Amino acid sequence: MFGLKSIPAKMAAAATSLMLALAISPCVSQTRHAQRIQRREERQAARQQALAQGNHAGQWLRRYRNLPPDQQQKALESDPQFRSLPPERQQRLRERLQRFSGLPPLQQDRILQRMETWEHLTPDQKQQARQLYSRLQDLPPDRRQRLQTAIRDLRAMPPGQRQQIIESDRFKSQFSPQERDLLGSASRLPLAPAENGQSEPAPEE
Repeated sequence: MFGLKSIPAKMAAAATSLMLALAISPCVSQTRHAQRIQRREERQAARQQALAQGNHAGQWLRRYRNLPPDQQQKALESDPQFRSLPPERQQRLRERLQRFSGLPPLQQDRILQRMETWEHLTPDQKQQARQLYSRLQDLPPDRRQRLQTAIRDLRAMPPGQRQQIIESDRFKSQFSPQERDLLGSASRLPLAPAENGQSEPAPEE
């Protein structure tokens, strides 16, 4: 073998660079692989935390719903998960609890049922629900109300009948193709319909 002294200077430099690259590349590859694993674990932890918070909310309300409002607020303020939330999120939950406490028992039951349904949705279904809600809010109020009424009616039907109704001449004359697409997507989600005269509630965060 020839020594480095017998190789022209440019070739020696190139050889040195190549050796350094070969030595460094495994370390770079391993670092990037570790970063990918870390990011994946962080995403999984975030999903699990969101799921745990959603389940906790429904369980919490079912547990404390029969307490007087002032005792409910005290229980909320002492809850460890509540105390770990950002201040603005805490304030929203205080306001939601206050509204919930002021509702008749029948409406409370329906909200709890809605929350339980939400808790059992897959992450993909929850994302679809958020997108559908956003699309509904972009509609003019009169069209949004029409679609909410149609969604409520469709969900009262057997699943196999819903798409037939959406594709019927009656629905084609009442709704645009985009609106019928929204109706089809909404009717496939196992979500409770909005109450008569009420707006579709925002999906849980």
